[in-house]
Amino acid sequence: MNHRHPFTVFAVLAMVAGLAQADTGKLLLTGGVSTIAGSAGGGLTPWAVIGSNATEGEVGFSGYATRAGTRDYGLTGYGVAVGLFDRAELSLARQDFDASPALALNGIAAFGVTPGQHIRMDVVGLKFRVAGDAVLDADSFMPQIAVGIEHKRAHPGSIQSVYNFLGVKDSGTDLYVSATKLFLAQSLLVNATLRSTNANQNGLLGFGSAAPGKNSRSLQPEFSVAYLVSKNVAVGAEYRFKPNHLQALGAAAGLGAGLREDDWKDLFIAWAPSKHLSLTLAYVDLGRIVPGVTQGRRQTGYYLSAQAAF
Repeated sequence: MNHRHPFTVFAVLAMVAGLAQADTGKLLLTGGVSTIAGSAGGGLTPWAVIGSNATEGEVGFSGYATRAGTRDYGLTGYGVAVGLFDRAELSLARQDFDASPALALNGIAAFGVTPGQHIRMDVVGLKFRVAGDAVLDADSFMPQIAVGIEHKRAHPGSIQSVYNFLGVKDSGTDLYVSATKLFLAQSLLVNATLRSTNANQNGLLGFGSAAPGKNSRSLQPEFSVAYLVSKNVAVGAEYRFKPNHLQALGAAAGLGAGLREDDWKDLFIAWAPSKHLSLTLAYVDLGRIVPGVTQGRRQTGYYLSAQAAF
């Protein structure tokens, strides 16, 4: 597979945005940006909004590229989405997780992991708006509500041996419901999402666990808030609760909290220089990701994303 440099993809998205000529009535940034899984929302969590610039009766498209870097890890993502009549959204995403720097810290040579190994994951998403309209209902207490599904399949390469030790599957499906409320007079958007999942680290460490009682799904809440500083600039924050399926297995193997999974959070700024292009920069705190390998360091760093929509 030909893996383009992420900033090359950013340039392509900017060019596509400049060529797009669709004239829509959707307000800037009210359609969200692209999440790491490809659906419309914040960077970490989906919102009830339907991606692209399409309004009722229109079909719209969007594409995005993302690069995130923390103290020990790196993630590149890209994908596309189709918005249908502001009612439904289909998204496709690919994530490429570079685990090699962390493996080099104290290694897991006993599992035969190849140096420089990446974990890649494909995500297919569907989202349906079932009630409300974030913009038209802005003067009421009614939020926009959507239900969604994300089917994920990981390609772990030589890290498959670690998957086998953990007793995890390489594919799984998340279900979620999101409620998004836009307060236009206060220039404020709030979102709450409830996710049913059995994913470890969003699926990059597989799904489920061999530990007794830790293989089932759980409900995890996610929250976003965004303040519109101006019509094309928004600042905000996200908090995503995470399951912790693998810590018990690690403790039983003598690793203590070496497989603990922490909640994710970020602080972001989004800028839309035009109706077809948005850029998002965030400070992310992903907690201690596999602290037994990374010596317990918190994985803080940056998140940069570009989206072209029309």
